[in-house]
Amino acid sequence: MIVLFSILLVPTARSESKPAADLIITNARVWTVDQAHPTAEAVAVIGERIVAVGSSKEIDAWRGPKTRVIDAGRKLLLPGFNDAHVHFVEGGAQLDSIQLNDVTSAREFARRVAERAKNTPKGQWILNGGWDETKWSPPLLPTKEMIDAETVDNPVFLDRYDGHMGLANSTALRIAGITAQTPDPPGGLIVRDEHGNPTGALKDAAKDFVIKVIPPLSHDQRLQQARRALAYAASLGVTSVQEMNDEETDSFANFEVYAELLERNELTARIYAAPAIWDWDSQAKVGIRHGFGSPYLRLGAVKGFADGSLGSRTAYFFQAYSDSPNDFGLLHKEMQPLSQMQDWMIHADAAGLQICTHAIGDRAISTVLDLYTEVVKANGTSDRRLRIEHAQHMAAKDFGRFAQLNVIASVQPYQAIDDGRWAEVRIGHDRASRTYPFRTFLNDGVRLAFGTDWAVAPLNPLLGIYAAVTRSTLDGKYPGGWFPEQKLTVAEAVEAYTMGSAFAEFQEKEKGSITAGKLADMVLLSDDIFSIEPNKIKDAKVIKTIVGGKIVWYSP
Repeated sequence: MIVLFSILLVPTARSESKPAADLIITNARVWTVDQAHPTAEAVAVIGERIVAVGSSKEIDAWRGPKTRVIDAGRKLLLPGFNDAHVHFVEGGAQLDSIQLNDVTSAREFARRVAERAKNTPKGQWILNGGWDETKWSPPLLPTKEMIDAETVDNPVFLDRYDGHMGLANSTALRIAGITAQTPDPPGGLIVRDEHGNPTGALKDAAKDFVIKVIPPLSHDQRLQQARRALAYAASLGVTSVQEMNDEETDSFANFEVYAELLERNELTARIYAAPAIWDWDSQAKVGIRHGFGSPYLRLGAVKGFADGSLGSRTAYFFQAYSDSPNDFGLLHKEMQPLSQMQDWMIHADAAGLQICTHAIGDRAISTVLDLYTEVVKANGTSDRRLRIEHAQHMAAKDFGRFAQLNVIASVQPYQAIDDGRWAEVRIGHDRASRTYPFRTFLNDGVRLAFGTDWAVAPLNPLLGIYAAVTRSTLDGKYPGGWFPEQKLTVAEAVEAYTMGSAFAEFQEKEKGSITAGKLADMVLLSDDIFSIEPNKIKDAKVIKTIVGGKIVWYSP
């Protein structure tokens, strides 16, 4: 049953007739994510803001001779999706890079790299890729020998899809100066063969050897990648993104590009950027605090790292990996020593900056909670909205602390149905039962903010909602759900992708729901994801994406 309502923003000096709306969307199934009035039929917009939400008859009163009217044909209208964790420019770059994520064998991996090399100018780097050896049989790490013969004229550095490991060919290793005598750096690992020689695989901080010798992006290249990312996001109904520093990129260089696009009126998604925590003073010294900026482009957060990833065996655990008994993962270089990270956090928080920390393994998460406890002790109580990015593998003892410290769980549900293919081999059944624990988080009063970690995972929010609702792994082995007790309802998943993400960036009063007074960011879908079979949610499409009352994408 549809509950109808109307909330009007009335000008201080208004005539008896209402001002005409610039845009009306009518005959829709509106899911507002506004708990006071969850559903409606129509929405009126003036400028960038929603002015009324209610029945089609009520909203028709806002129609004027120049009002653009969209008949939604009873399709579902939602608030625009807000991705709480992306690497936006890097995602744009991946769209045009070599594609390796769907490769299912070492032979096909080598073939695609060879084909790319044939079409790449001599001396130019071949980058990105997003390979995933868990899809191969056998699932062995790639080595430089697989690609050396066909890439002698090009240095190659191909990222694993999680971003925490890369494969370099011999040319790239030579340029980077990596030999058998090169020691592992703090927080990193050079994978070696039985003779101690580098295989080409480099984990976490060891990647830095190569990254430092890769030519930086030019401004024009970065601009093009940002434009690619914006267009792609619009096609998927993503109207806001929160860009997390990926430790390999100058986030301020990306921000410069976004500022240029804003000036040119080309931003079609709202961006909240979180540069590196070690550079917290760059924002603090000019008085930037959380949520600083315009509705389209803001700063005020910092991003740190506690560990790596489960797939690369660099997530940091209390107990060793089940399939690698002497391996506990890696504590990130930023956490060595811990006193350094604690100092950065306390100073950043005191300056009013929001702290977001990547932590995946249970020991990494627990260590970050320890550090956050010290931040609160040092600086007192405030609305700081501390975040843990990913928060994948929880220790049972830490759920309560997560809630007590009001830490936001910034999580990526698609990764649950991806990692669920092999995670229990890595960490066993017991630890896996506390992996991507969305229901437990909600039951304990922890706020969820949904995102994707794009380009680590697909940017499509509907895949994330499908993953949270079904927990059906990509290999089809768990059609009833991998640890189904952690499933969410569609309404909970949509809220995490809209109001949850808005709260995580201090913007819940500006966006996240279809409510009068808020920014007119909305998405019209092909299917009602609340009524169709859950396994069909992933097949729903975006019909229109609206940002600030303007249609920025529509289905051809």
